[in-house]
Order: sequence, then C-alpha cells, then structure tokens
Amino acid sequence: MPATADKLAINTLRGLAMDAVQAANSGHPGTPMALAPMGYVLWTKFLRHNPKNPAWLDRDRFVLSCGHASTLLYGLLHLTGYDLSLDELKAFRQWGSKTPGHPEFGHTVGVETTTGPLGQGIGNALGMAMAERWLADYFNRPGHEVVNHRTYAIVSDGDVMEGVGQEAASLAGHLGLEKLICLYDDNHITIEGDTDLAFTEDVGKRFEAYGWRVLKVLTGEDLNGLESTLHEATHEPCGKPTLIITRTIIGFPAPNKQNHHDAHGSPLGKDEIAATKTVMGFDPSVAFAISDEARERWEVCLERGALFEFEWNARFKAYREAHPKLAGDYERWMNGDLNGGWEAQVPLFAAGEKMATRDASGKVINALALGLPNFLGGSADLGPSNKTVIKGAASYSRQVAGRNLHFGVREHAMGAALNGMSLHGGLRPFGATFLIFSDYMRPSVRLAALMKQPVCYVWTHDSIGVGEDGPTHQPIEQTMSLRMIPGLHMWRPADANETAVAWKCAMQRVDGPSAFALTRQNLPVLDVTKTASAARGGYILEEGSTTPKVILLATGSEVSVAIEARTILESQGIPTRVVSLPCWEIFSAQDATYRDSVIPQNIKARVSIEAGITFGWHRFIGDGGASIGLDHFGASAPAETLFEKFGITPENVVMAAKGLL
Repeated sequence: MPATADKLAINTLRGLAMDAVQAANSGHPGTPMALAPMGYVLWTKFLRHNPKNPAWLDRDRFVLSCGHASTLLYGLLHLTGYDLSLDELKAFRQWGSKTPGHPEFGHTVGVETTTGPLGQGIGNALGMAMAERWLADYFNRPGHEVVNHRTYAIVSDGDVMEGVGQEAASLAGHLGLEKLICLYDDNHITIEGDTDLAFTEDVGKRFEAYGWRVLKVLTGEDLNGLESTLHEATHEPCGKPTLIITRTIIGFPAPNKQNHHDAHGSPLGKDEIAATKTVMGFDPSVAFAISDEARERWEVCLERGALFEFEWNARFKAYREAHPKLAGDYERWMNGDLNGGWEAQVPLFAAGEKMATRDASGKVINALALGLPNFLGGSADLGPSNKTVIKGAASYSRQVAGRNLHFGVREHAMGAALNGMSLHGGLRPFGATFLIFSDYMRPSVRLAALMKQPVCYVWTHDSIGVGEDGPTHQPIEQTMSLRMIPGLHMWRPADANETAVAWKCAMQRVDGPSAFALTRQNLPVLDVTKTASAARGGYILEEGSTTPKVILLATGSEVSVAIEARTILESQGIPTRVVSLPCWEIFSAQDATYRDSVIPQNIKARVSIEAGITFGWHRFIGDGGASIGLDHFGASAPAETLFEKFGITPENVVMAAKGLL
C-alpha cells in the first residue's frame, strides 16, 4: 500500500481497532478497518469539533449508529486529542474501562449517544438535526448565527434494514433536514454472510423516494472521492438530508479475511493481524503502534477545533451584546436549566368535577408551554386523542420549526428522535401515543433510561377503559412491564391533580425519563390538599381516625374504586386505609420509615386494585394479600361493562378484603 502520510494515519486507526479487539478477545474489527478512511476524512477535514472542549455548544454532532464498530470511535477520539488514553483502548470491553463494547453516552468523553441496537442512531441523529433547526430558528438573528452546525451519522447495512431507521429516514426527508448527513457503509456483509441472503433492494433509490439527496463514492479507499462528496454535501444546499453511499470492504486490508463475515464479529487472530500489519508496512510484533508522524496528522483537529470555538465565542460575545436575554436563555437551556416560575403555571383542579387524566394532562401541557418556551412535543398521529396539541403554536414542518411535532404513525422513530433532541441539549421534548403502542417504542424508552435523559412520554387509553376497541387496544401488561425498566418513572395518576403533580415531578427531573399512563374515561377529581403527597410516589389518600385493619392499594382509575370500597367497608365497621401509588419507582426510593408509615408491615390484610396483570403487586401486598386485576386479555364492550364483568368493582374489592380478615 502507498506509504503516504494520510495512509499512515488511516492504517494507524486500523491497527488500533485490530489490536483492541484482539486484546479483548471480543469485538468487531472488520467495520472499523473498512471505515478508517471515512473517519479520517470526516474528522480531520469536515467535522467541526474541539477535542479539548467536547461540550462546545455549537459543535457538529457525530453519531456512530453502527455501535458495534465502537473501536472506530474510540480510536478517533484518542487520536484526535480527546481525553481517552491509549490504556483505555488496551482495556477495550474490560471492567471499569472507558471503552465498553458499544459506545455509551456519559461514560466515554466525546460519545454523543449510546448506540448498539441498530437503527437507533439514525433516529437519534434525526432528533439532533430537528433540535438544531428549532434552536437556530428561535435564537439566530440577522448577522448573528450562534446555532449553525450539522449532524453526521455513520450507518451500516443493519441500520438501513431496521424499521426504526427507516421511519426516521422517512420523517427526515419529509422535514427536509438539510444539515443531517448520513454516511452509509455499504459493505454487503452481515453476521450470517453476504447481505444477498436477505437484503437486495436499492437503498439509494429508497432514500431518494424518502426525499433525500443521494451521493455515491465508489470505494471507501478513495480519499479524494470521500472529500469531494462531503464537500458537496456540506457546501451545496439542496433542501434535503444527504445520504452518502460508500462501497467498502469489511476487514480491509486483511489478506485472508477481508470481504468475509469472519471479519465482522470476532477477532482476526494473531496470525491475520501480523499479516495485515505487514501489508500496511507496520511492524507485526508491535501492538497499538502510533508513530509521531501519524499523531501529527490526526492532531490537526486540536488546532482546527480551538479555532472553530474561538471564532464562535467571538460571535457569541457580539450576540450577547446585541441580544442579552436570548443569549442568557440559550446558555441556560443548553445547560439543562428551565425558565424560572414555570411551576406556578401548573393548574389545580377543583374536587368533585369529573375529568379524564388525558384531558388534565392536555391542560398541564398547555400551561407548561406558557412558561417554558423550549418545551415541545407531539404524537404519533394521535394528538387529538392524546390531548398533546399546544394551542396557538405552529407545527414543526419543512418551512417552520414549530412546537407541535407530528411524527406520523412512527412510534419507533418518535422514541429515538426524542432521545436525540434531549441529547442535543436546549429542549425539553415529549412524545405521545396510546399506551398499548408503547411496545413499539420500548427500545428507545430503555435507551432514554440508560442515558438518563429527561424525556417525557404521554401514553393514553391506559386500560380496559379503552372499551369498544377491544383487546388489541387494551393494555394489560404494558404498565407493569414498563415499571421493570430501571430508571423510568412510570406514573399512573388517579385523577387530574395527581396528573399535575406527575408532570411537575417529571419537569423537575434531570436524570431520567418519565411516563404517564392516562385514562380515556372521566374520573372524579380528588381534593388537591390530599394529592400533593403524590410527589412521594405513594401516600395515604383516605382513612379514618381508627387504626386500619385493611389497606387498599391502587393506581390510576382504580383509586376511585378503592375509595368506594372503603366507604362500604367503613360502613360495616372495618377501618380501612386507601393508598394511592401513582409512581412505584419514586415511592420505592423513599426512606423505609416513610414507606412503612404508608404500608405498615404489621397490617397484613392488603388488597391491590389495578386494571392490569397482578404480577408484581406482591412487593406491596405480601404473602397475606390479594390482588384484583386482569391476568388475561380484555374484550370489546363499553368500559363500564368490562370493569363489571372482570370484577374490578367496589363490591369485589370488599369481598376480597373481608376474605383476608
């Protein structure tokens, strides 16, 4: 191979990838090797980033959607001057290292998002590009462009096969997100073999149909072709996102394993690595080799990055002088801070009224929107049903970056895009659909929890209360299964005032996502002086002056059932306590003294009431308790009929409670 300085730099990156995977005896060397030229051209000549300040606000965002190729990203970060030592690359995939098997946001400096589940990175990049456009429209003024950056994503065959990636690509094309550039590693290899086994479509034509500009580079080794194509993508406006298709050879230049699936998901082996290093002109006996000349080629990013940020700082200084309030808002929002006074906007609801919690949520959303200009969101084509439309606000479209987001029937992409918007910074996004369809976006919800992003989810039609739509639309296991995601606060409020408390807690949270399971049917509004304690996740809602003999525990619409059952029990001389548990995760995080005061260990007669599976309630009712719920699917009938037929009634609760005494 030609021993040019560029090739030396590229082969150094390849060598790090091979050696890291070999040292771990685990990983994916072939894709990082094939993508090394693309990474080199992009990071040293186009990506606007500052390795000495990875959090610089107007940096370009880079997403490695094919997270299995993590050694490519780790090598890029190390070589360009980020605070990621060579020792960390040597400890790839080992306990305590900063180089886990797939890139993890918040764990490794310079990693913009957690990738691994294929296609999610495309969705994250969509959200980042949407956030950039929204913030640019809001903050930029004539002569003062302080928000002006691109989002780049490297995507693989797997990314363009996965449904979430295609939903995201479709929406990106519809919105004309010109600053989104995806580089497609068209290497024709998957774990099972050649992509021809299951994937023969023309990806370029598909993306053109989505509304993308499609450019091609015939070979991944063509540095001039890569550079000229990236120049076209970044300097020739077209009103569309850009897909650059590059035909690469996985594992190149390994003499025996290149262009073979053996190079995809396992180490090359010592002999093949030695042979590859010989081809590259490297000493085959030296691992993790980085020459001074190679470092010099990569470290141009340090000078470029410092200059990029210096120039931006000067522009921002002038912006601050011209628009001090906007400048302050921009810095505060990008730091994750909310405008002061927003809590006062959250409404209170009068006891005695009847209101569906989805309606209450809609009122809270619109109240929050008045106090928080960077609060925005939308639904997967269910805005009127989810009650998520921000009144008087524009829709986010190709022409206007409004606050009402329309994701279409694309729950997968919605979840991933919300993560991207949150990761970008500056926005507090929410998304909505029916609770039953949370299954379609669960992978993104899990990643939001893993990345500790304060995304909010509005999931309405939360039980058999959906009624006539039948079992396909009636969530039975969803609420309980979502409680199993570590770090997700899963709220199921009992009324309008608990809904307001839930929203307030969610907006105050900065270390993870919050979700609301909300009713279609109307529920009695409870006394606001009692529901304030909902912020602790669980609390005593109703009880008399006598020590209770029975505790009724419920969430959501079934709290009203528990209250009615208590009235009957009390009339029969059985002291009864009603405990509302709108958020199990928050209640479980309270100190033991408080938890025991709400659910005393010495009171064994406990009944749980929830219109869903009973699995999981044992943690609160113990061995001596009883559960009223549904361990089967629903049926098509009016909601009132279903609650009666399935035994979620005050009378059935009374019978269960008395059976425990």
